[in-house]
Amino acid sequence: MHNFRELEVWKKAIELTTVYYKISKNFPKDEIFGLTSQSRRSLVSISSNIAEGAGRDTDKQFVQFLSVALASSFEFETQLLVSKNLEYVDFDSYTLIFNELRHIQNMLIKLINKYKS
Repeated sequence: MHNFRELEVWKKAIELTTVYYKISKNFPKDEIFGLTSQSRRSLVSISSNIAEGAGRDTDKQFVQFLSVALASSFEFETQLLVSKNLEYVDFDSYTLIFNELRHIQNMLIKLINKYKS
């Protein structure tokens, strides 16, 4: 088992989720059950799957959950782009979130590769 609280990627995912929740609270009210909800769920899924995988018994299981976290990050990346295109997220916020998301994705890929070998 791994201590997810000590994983830098988990900490960064929590920070990004917090930032995005603050930004997305200003999305149109008619998006509350659409893009707002879906993007928040996929973003929360990143840190949640890291934590759940860390609690598993084997590195193989850990890698499986890290892979799900990575997939959720790509799902969120798509929703973030749609949010920018609809002008729910301004360009500066988009750039900040996107860059941090890419960093998290790269960290996940490195962690997956580390435990795969």
